[in-house]
Amino acid sequence: MHDGGGEGAWDFWIDRGGTFTDVVARRPDGTIETAKLLSENPDQYEDAALAGIRRFLGLEPDAAIPPERVAQVKMGTTVATNALLERKGDRTVLVTTRGLGDQLRIAYQHRPDLFAREIVLPEQLYERVIEAEERVLADGTVETALDADRLRAALEEVHGQGIRAVAVVFVHGYRYPDHEAEAGRIAEKIGFTQVSLSHRVSPLMKMVSRGDTTVVDAYLSPILARYVDRIAAAFEGSQEADDMGGKLMFMQSNGGLTDARLFQGKDAILSGPAGGVVGCVRTSEIAGFERVIGFDMGGTSTDVCHYAGSYERVLNTEVAGVRIRAPMMHIHTVAAGGGSILSFDGTRLRVGPASAGADPGPAAYGRGGPLAVTDANVVTGKLRPEFFPAIFGPDGDRPLDVEATRAAFEEMAAEVGRPVHELADGFLRIAVENMANAIKKISVQQGHDVTKYCLTVFGGAGAQHACAIADTLGMDTCLVHPMASVLSAYGMGLADIRASREQAVEADLSEESRTAAEAELARLGREAGAEVARQGIGEADVRLVPTAMLKVKGTDTALGVPFGSVADMRRAFAEAHAARFGFEAGDAALVIEALQVEAIGEAADIAEEAVETAERGEDAIETALADRFYANGAWHDARFVRREAMRPGDRLTGPAVLVEPHTSIVIEAGWQAELTGHDHVVLRRIAPRDARAVGTEADPVMLEVFNNLYMSIAEQQGAVLENTAASVTIKERLDFSCAVFDAAGDLIANAPHMPVHL
Repeated sequence: MHDGGGEGAWDFWIDRGGTFTDVVARRPDGTIETAKLLSENPDQYEDAALAGIRRFLGLEPDAAIPPERVAQVKMGTTVATNALLERKGDRTVLVTTRGLGDQLRIAYQHRPDLFAREIVLPEQLYERVIEAEERVLADGTVETALDADRLRAALEEVHGQGIRAVAVVFVHGYRYPDHEAEAGRIAEKIGFTQVSLSHRVSPLMKMVSRGDTTVVDAYLSPILARYVDRIAAAFEGSQEADDMGGKLMFMQSNGGLTDARLFQGKDAILSGPAGGVVGCVRTSEIAGFERVIGFDMGGTSTDVCHYAGSYERVLNTEVAGVRIRAPMMHIHTVAAGGGSILSFDGTRLRVGPASAGADPGPAAYGRGGPLAVTDANVVTGKLRPEFFPAIFGPDGDRPLDVEATRAAFEEMAAEVGRPVHELADGFLRIAVENMANAIKKISVQQGHDVTKYCLTVFGGAGAQHACAIADTLGMDTCLVHPMASVLSAYGMGLADIRASREQAVEADLSEESRTAAEAELARLGREAGAEVARQGIGEADVRLVPTAMLKVKGTDTALGVPFGSVADMRRAFAEAHAARFGFEAGDAALVIEALQVEAIGEAADIAEEAVETAERGEDAIETALADRFYANGAWHDARFVRREAMRPGDRLTGPAVLVEPHTSIVIEAGWQAELTGHDHVVLRRIAPRDARAVGTEADPVMLEVFNNLYMSIAEQQGAVLENTAASVTIKERLDFSCAVFDAAGDLIANAPHMPVHL
């Protein structure tokens, strides 16, 4: 077993998010401490992760960190994600087959906005394109040999213009890589510092997604390398990751850790959220829940995931208009976080998608920021400044600015014509609906009944909305871990070291193809296993998980099943198909689209010992504050109780707020919180839900709720049709159906005289 701990040394698990950076520190004696810092706070520090490490070690802000005092640093970072979203990666040149220079731009002719008169495609990541004289046919025939001299001249010209990253994507290069390999050698000799070859980055079919993935890798890997070296340089005697001796590790999008020296751009897009999934699953299993919906609400966005015995991953995803084909945790993100900006367009109330971020942050941060979801919780009384970390102001020691929040809300309330508390409650309801719709995408849309799941809530803002989200989805149980506000960082410490390999196959499922696939999996397994073993894991502790991606012949939606006998794979595919689409595939011919192998070096678990519980009466629980909060259209008398006043076995019935160091758990009416022997808070519905009449008057809250609900229904219908349709025409028309729903919602919103009926 691998354990990063060392005698007399600290372990640090860090999640650098868009708004906050969470740090979990394990002291040399094994005790755990946490800290939450603003990710961007230039007045106080240059880098939040390093600032957190220095604070725990008692060092000056700019002091070098003694390596002997640190056993291991495990990080998740948004550096690559932000660079992709903001188009701030390295200057990149694309080298591709002659005649296909615009292939990635044309892509699948997807229109971002169906009704736009002027089609504005996402900005391409590459700056220049070089079309190489080469062509290999689908059967391996070399129609045109690579013109090395011509390619060398073109690359030298580009290199002279200051471009240092190159992505090589040749047609059929995933299967016949010789030309790509030769082009890579030419680029390296010229002096390109980042050379990404598609047959190494994403050796799978479909040139567009393979090409985009390779370009992403070339575009982001240099950014990551510089960030990693900057972190390493903060340690005394170190200048780059190679000097850290394996002490610095990063979370990959697939939920596994890897040495900083192996961290690649294509694997960094979900670096932070993936740690949250690991933390969510591991802590939920400790609590006794095996079917989980993860709900991670941070300052900028909300991430949701599904777990029912195994991590769910996707091979194809799209981020910021770029298709990426690499194993990633199946995480759906919606722009609804504590910092999501609240606005009124004259008809509808809107939540997000823009965020106030960390600087200036919500109005309550006292920096002149806009109204955000956090401000709505402040105005409704669910967030109290006396219980919120005092980390604001010039010196980072001021509490929330309630007066600034109230003044901004009063100004908007006058425009909308609603009392402040009703307006804030309306915004919260919209935010809750948006987040519930996000959960439907990874559950209901995939054939899962969420009412049988536990909603595991984490992130700094998650516990404030847990009960409301569960009520919207018909769920009766929520789990809040004591590390919930920093669970993504905690998950870094719980994660395994992982490496994966993929290879396209595209062969009919048969005994012959299974035998060939078995040999290919053995090769992939050796490569992945060796990568994990090089990171300090004994060979006996490396576990291989082979997977076959199967699909019905003539379709393009592949489902992963455990590799085994032909009969076992058919059976597993039939079950997965029925669960995903609601009907069986029958005797349809199946195709092995691709093979995957994941090598796992199991990490040491963090012990969470259970203690005996003894229920006391609620009157025995000390109340820190007796006040009230506004929810669901009414004021509720509520108790505010500090977490340390609760003992294992205690129960607290809502309306109430359980206050923790970095978050507040809002216990709505009809819910009850129990503190378990593991120090977990389990929220349970103890009273039937009340139906809420909408009425027939135009309501800016319900206009937005129904608009979002219509769009959610359309997207769910479209996803099922897209996955099952064989007709390209039908697939292309899916955008139209979703856009019609969106247009219908806008039509309703722009006609406020129209009554709203259920």
